[in-house]
Amino acid sequence: QFQLAESGGGLVQPGGSLRLSCAASGGRLDYYAIGWVRQAPGKEREGVSCIMTSGSVTTYADSVKGRFTISRDNAKNTVYLQMNSLKPEDTAVYYCATVLLNSGNGCYDPVYALWGQGTQVTVSS
Repeated sequence: QFQLAESGGGLVQPGGSLRLSCAASGGRLDYYAIGWVRQAPGKEREGVSCIMTSGSVTTYADSVKGRFTISRDNAKNTVYLQMNSLKPEDTAVYYCATVLLNSGNGCYDPVYALWGQGTQVTVSS
């Protein structure tokens, strides 16, 4: 069945970089806009970034703008999140998820449908 799987998380020092991957299997990723969402203990769930099906439109939370870059390679069925200049407050479990088909506004007002299992990102010295 169609599934998403995140990878690339780990422990990194402040100011460092990581690249997360979201790989789809069992179906075509290019049917979907894809978002990255993070969850940290004691904090609200935060939509980090989102990319439309063609990759021509991307959105970012203010907290990561200028530091994170989302991209996709539909031929490889993969979406990426390049994270630079990482801060301790970026520590969270990062999930990728499909945006609900025919939801109207896509990444501008995403409703998430299918989620991966998440990958832990820890930023600490």
